[in-house]
Amino acid sequence: MASSTLSLKKQTADYKVVLLGDADVGKTSLLTRYIDGVFKDSITSTIGASFTLKRWGDKNIALWDTAGEERFSGLSSFYCRGAAGALLCFDLTNSKSFEALHDRFIPLLENGTENCVKVVIGTKSDLIAGGSGRRVTERQAFEFTRTINNLSTAAPRATVPYYETSSLTGDNIDVAFQKVFATVTEFYPPKNDAAENDTVDLTVHGGSRNRNNQSPCNC
Repeated sequence: MASSTLSLKKQTADYKVVLLGDADVGKTSLLTRYIDGVFKDSITSTIGASFTLKRWGDKNIALWDTAGEERFSGLSSFYCRGAAGALLCFDLTNSKSFEALHDRFIPLLENGTENCVKVVIGTKSDLIAGGSGRRVTERQAFEFTRTINNLSTAAPRATVPYYETSSLTGDNIDVAFQKVFATVTEFYPPKNDAAENDTVDLTVHGGSRNRNNQSPCNC
């Protein structure tokens, strides 16, 4: 009976997916829109990382929303350990946030699994209606996504995992998460030991989510 109770109270992740990107690109808003289906105008910047456990079919996927400020790079590197997938986010109205993906965040995935699935997301598409405000072209984004995924330059856009999203309207958010989940679960076997800290105690958090976890470990 004790073991049965424990299995109900604790859930362990089969896969780990991390959200990476510069501060203020909207990673937390993106995740909130996907999980809760709402847009929040005011969200406090993440310190360290926040944790969400998402059920996908018969698998549990740990979603780690990491801090984007450079001073937290060491923590972000820790959270990338064993990651099977990554959502690499940049702000379509901020070219420096796009450059940061290559300069700061791709290297962090060296701590992930081999051939970590990389989905690139351009956020705040609602701010570039009509072309105004855009600072990163579609061509730049698709070329970058092809390169980091070792795809041919001739690969059709429909096969390239790049999405322009809006947390305000919800555009393309579900499809972006579904893409990384589907790819990860198709090509990687469940690996509970790959994410030793991705266990959530439902008796403590009152549910399968802990959005305020800002500790680097469960020590």
